[in-house]
Amino acid sequence: MRASSFGGKGLSIVIGMRQLGLGALLLCSALSAGAACPPAGTDKAALAVLKKAQWSVADDARRQALALELLDCLASPDPELRDELAFDALSRWLRGRLIAPATLQAMRTTLVPQLRTGAADAAGFRQPFAALALAEVARVDRLQPVLSAAARAELVDAATGYVAGVRDYRGFDARDGWRHGVAHGADLLLQLALNPAVDSSQLKAILAAIAAQALPPGEHFYVYGEGERLMTPVFYIGRRNVFGVEEWSAWFAALAAARPKAEAPTQATLAAKHNLAQFLLALYASLREAGSPEMQARMLPGLGAALKALD
Repeated sequence: MRASSFGGKGLSIVIGMRQLGLGALLLCSALSAGAACPPAGTDKAALAVLKKAQWSVADDARRQALALELLDCLASPDPELRDELAFDALSRWLRGRLIAPATLQAMRTTLVPQLRTGAADAAGFRQPFAALALAEVARVDRLQPVLSAAARAELVDAATGYVAGVRDYRGFDARDGWRHGVAHGADLLLQLALNPAVDSSQLKAILAAIAAQALPPGEHFYVYGEGERLMTPVFYIGRRNVFGVEEWSAWFAALAAARPKAEAPTQATLAAKHNLAQFLLALYASLREAGSPEMQARMLPGLGAALKALD
């Protein structure tokens, strides 16, 4: 909600104080609700009916409160509640500009701590879907800035730390649905990478997190398109023309050098080659198909050398 210029600075200050008060009230309401999913006063069937109605909630105050109440459902083991209902509602409202700035701030305050290392997530749903919901928050901020520089920096820090630290590589399960922490984290990094308010040092942190996860430790083979999701923020960072050919060449060289090698193939070396090839080839195809000549000149020399090093 943007303060009206009619009435001068005094009215703007009053409205701003009211927004802060609303934000605190909404956040306290969400925290006091506990881990209630479905939210009190509704159930899964009622949410499904609301989805059929395109998530239309005429009462704005009720929509704001429900948005925060649905955050608990992002950790639900029920894939319909978690993905098809809770996340779908949040995405629809955020993309439709139906979430007030105070509510968005409360969402950020609730979700960012869930990305931190050590946050409770035994079932493996809470963190990936917190990242996916925060990608929608970051998208709102990218299109119409609502976060302070400090809040945005905190989000970049949490997002890069989360992506670099993902060790739960479960993707899709026929019973449980999606977890997909790497891909969801990459989606959050994409929205941050696209934001012109994210500076070069923060973009470097994003690239470092992606490099760490393009080569996951151990013997895990990516099989759910993780390489493509990870390369997408790299492509759009390249489009921003922040880094030159030497910086990109150094980044690709370091990535290639980090791949473990052995005289005889092992599961770990084969997985590393597979995962890095998936990432690099997806980026190469995107650059060839959609990159400008300037982008190609900056990025293809280093990318081409990294691909040759896979042999």
